[in-house]
Amino acid sequence: MATKGLTLLFWVFFVHLAGIYLYTRGFLLTRLALSDVNRCDDGKCTLPPTHKRAVVLIIDALRFDFLSPNPPEPISPYHHNVITLPQELTAKQPTRSFLFEMFSDPPTTTLQRLKGITTGSLPTFIDMGSNFGGSSISEDSFIGQLNAAGKKIAFMGDDTWTTVFPHSFDPNMTFPYDSFNVEDLHSVDDGVVENLFPLLEGRETSWDVAIGHFLGVDHVGHRLGPDHPTMKVKQSQMDDVLRKVVDLLDNDTLLVLLGDHGMDRKGDHGGDGDHETSAALWVYSKGPQLLHAKAAIPEHLLTTRLFPGATVPNRHIQQIDLAPTLSLLLGLPIPFNNLGTVIPELFWHDKAGKDYTRALTLNAQQIKGYLDTYRASPSGAELDSAWEQLERTWQEVNLDVKAKDQDAKWQAMTAYTREALAVCRMLWAQFNVSLIGLGLTLMLTGTIAATLLYLKLGGLQDKWEDWTSEVGRWYVASMFSGALLGFVGYITVSRYVKGLGLVECLLFGSALASSLVVIASAPPSFSGIITLRSLASIPLPLILHALVFASNSFTVWEDRVVTFLLITSIIPFARFGFTAPTSRLRNRILGFSALFALCVRLMAVSTVCREEQQPYCHVTFFASSSLPSPPPLVLWLCMPAAIALPWVIKRFLKISQSDKGSASIMLTSILPLALLLGSGYWVLEHFDSSDAFGPEMNSTLRWTRTLSARLSMGGVLFLGYALWWLVPLCLKISTGSKPDPSAPGQTKREVTVVGFANAYGAPYIIFWSLFLALLYPAIQLTGQLTLALAAVAVLAHLEVVDSVRDVQGLEAVFSSGNPSAILKPDALQSTSTSIRFSELTPLALLAVHAFFATGHQAAIPSIQWKAAFVLTPTLTYPLSPLLVTLNTLGPHFLIALAAPLLALWNVAPLPQPAADVRVRRDAARAGLGMMLYHATLLLSSAMCSAWLRRHLMVWKIFAPRFMLSALTVVAVDLAVLFGVGVGIGHVSRSASKLFAAMNPK
Repeated sequence: MATKGLTLLFWVFFVHLAGIYLYTRGFLLTRLALSDVNRCDDGKCTLPPTHKRAVVLIIDALRFDFLSPNPPEPISPYHHNVITLPQELTAKQPTRSFLFEMFSDPPTTTLQRLKGITTGSLPTFIDMGSNFGGSSISEDSFIGQLNAAGKKIAFMGDDTWTTVFPHSFDPNMTFPYDSFNVEDLHSVDDGVVENLFPLLEGRETSWDVAIGHFLGVDHVGHRLGPDHPTMKVKQSQMDDVLRKVVDLLDNDTLLVLLGDHGMDRKGDHGGDGDHETSAALWVYSKGPQLLHAKAAIPEHLLTTRLFPGATVPNRHIQQIDLAPTLSLLLGLPIPFNNLGTVIPELFWHDKAGKDYTRALTLNAQQIKGYLDTYRASPSGAELDSAWEQLERTWQEVNLDVKAKDQDAKWQAMTAYTREALAVCRMLWAQFNVSLIGLGLTLMLTGTIAATLLYLKLGGLQDKWEDWTSEVGRWYVASMFSGALLGFVGYITVSRYVKGLGLVECLLFGSALASSLVVIASAPPSFSGIITLRSLASIPLPLILHALVFASNSFTVWEDRVVTFLLITSIIPFARFGFTAPTSRLRNRILGFSALFALCVRLMAVSTVCREEQQPYCHVTFFASSSLPSPPPLVLWLCMPAAIALPWVIKRFLKISQSDKGSASIMLTSILPLALLLGSGYWVLEHFDSSDAFGPEMNSTLRWTRTLSARLSMGGVLFLGYALWWLVPLCLKISTGSKPDPSAPGQTKREVTVVGFANAYGAPYIIFWSLFLALLYPAIQLTGQLTLALAAVAVLAHLEVVDSVRDVQGLEAVFSSGNPSAILKPDALQSTSTSIRFSELTPLALLAVHAFFATGHQAAIPSIQWKAAFVLTPTLTYPLSPLLVTLNTLGPHFLIALAAPLLALWNVAPLPQPAADVRVRRDAARAGLGMMLYHATLLLSSAMCSAWLRRHLMVWKIFAPRFMLSALTVVAVDLAVLFGVGVGIGHVSRSASKLFAAMNPK
């Protein structure tokens, strides 16, 4: 039976889930990436090429008005009419030179835009393809089609290309340059120039497509803004480069110049603003003309728009239109996932537009095939709402194709391709600011409500369960009332707010109404809890930690920041060691504080570097940055650590003589064996992957290590927890007899209970240790050592807190004027205060520290996919995803599971039942405090991600950190619920039954 505090914790969990769900529905953009490839062995899905070769130049952040002959007012002397060659040639040669404004779908970051340019699809932050382990493009693309056709591709510039296409470019003509250093304005551009011109001058060099990606304009924008003299210098350099490229072009080479995105007025990008989504495209053919001199293109095929501030409309296309257009111009099939539409001007080679008709037909058929395949995929339900309309439009295409009216054919096919794009764009590539705002509202009100609950529980005494039962009815009623209001809102408002469905309305109404009721439920006297003393103990580490997410640099180096904050958080406890009234307390506080700090520093030795930390970070979690095997020292230490950790836990329990009963069995047999088997798996994995015993032994090693992991985790689940459930208490009870002084010559029965002083804490630490053993096989060897250090740090912190409470208790007794009160058994406990947030802060920070120390970063590439194969040699659902989740979030879950120990450790179990009520209250409050810490980090991360969604690094830094915060909150909440509901509940019931049977006086 769950404790009363569990209902409050469940409510907090519900509000967290509601806020996360609404926010992520608006912020994190997802879609399924199909790996199908458009093959054209018979040549029926392509056109004869217009050019033999192509030069594709990308000027990063080349906004359309940088090239426009009609720039907006007021004209800037720094970035308008500086790159003038495209407008000059377009005016002189209107059949060979075309200038377009392109709409680049958000997120307007280079990685996502390169995916859109080459595949013709709508990439989002999370592309759920088959390749989960990296950023390479798994979809069909223009680059992939070139490779399939046997074409040689030369590349120079931004190394993002070699990340997304790691094996696509000719190794002798590939020159990537680091793209991360925004302060470097010239190195990448100079490198492109240095390698591009010799390629164009050397006619004997064999290449088919040359790609150059310049970064200087983008970096000037980020560092200095577009209205700066340096921008004019950089754009002048680009104009000179273009003039030389045009001079070196032969008649069989097509020149394509484009920007991957634009930039806002401050020079940043990433979001969906007009200036960010506006990019330039210039196509030039020195030889064959692209547009027939007498062509009459229907107006409905030529979309135009006004650039903000401009007075003359410009020809406007979608950026993804480049993928099908360039593919067909070079005689290649259109990429399978393409949603773009071919550009009419580039296919109107005759007066009647026959080539355009053929190109548009191939284009429409390709999009229809893609949508049919997507519809049949596991994510096909996303198209349900629009599928009927898409099918009707396709039927119109079929009818119009048979008609004689050529214009009707073009109009029907264009309508279908654009409608398909509009449907998919609505699903995949738009921020939903409304849902983001609703999610942030719930996170904010939920955090405020949880804070008030935490303070309220601290002010309540033995009547807290009655108060919880009373207000619980109001919370439930408010949730149902809020859901009803949400339903009314769905009926009346949802039609005006994109993405606001019935589920969203019900969740928002229910969570918001109950949060407001919690905030308003405090009695008038509640404000008295907030005293000058409480204001003096503001959780400064939490505030500093939350502020980290406002800076990309601090977020990148969060692992170092957390180490500093963690060491700092123990200083308030260590200072008691110098003023404690007894030498024993002084030694305990200073000694265990030093042990805690030592464990933290040793954990910090384990590092995994994220890309942005280079070259200032050195990998120690693995043998090297390119060798994903454990360091030799770790191989030597892992087995001794697995044996030593249970012994260390036993030594800590021995301080209170609570290493008896089930603790003796667990810590001397089950736990050491489980840890050894968990380490043995990874030792054998190392020997297997390195072929240490030859390839003929690989199958044996695979079978052996799989068996080791299964025995380890299975033994903990089915043997360890079963034994703990049957015999949870760590007590030794003996009976004897002694003379009865009240009756000479007679004896009376005497019961001796050993381990009584830690009757709650010892069983729970065994419960906690079993999860540590369950987590052990899912963590690689270096991570196992850091987990062992984290376990020792938790125990050291518990002893420090316990000793500090003793000091505070002694000080309170001596200052009361009644020193004899110290002789009472529960004197120190009765005078000490309840759980303080400062006591929880080191554990919360330790959880984040353990995450980093076990080889993780707030970046997708740091996910340790090896964990998926611990229990099975192949990918198996749901085991493999669960193991990866355990590997990633397990450290957070483990440390959060230890939070209730602050309420249990060395707490006297008498008098009953008052002690039991107090323990359950403090345990619930400790768990709530841990949830509150991580919820505050989530709120800060979400706010910063939403506010900085146009930042250069939003999809590389801020969004992944928000994802980690959201997953961490879920893991921490579940850990607290598991600990309070199962761990505390079972220990409390078992202890109450025992004490009732003993009926102590």
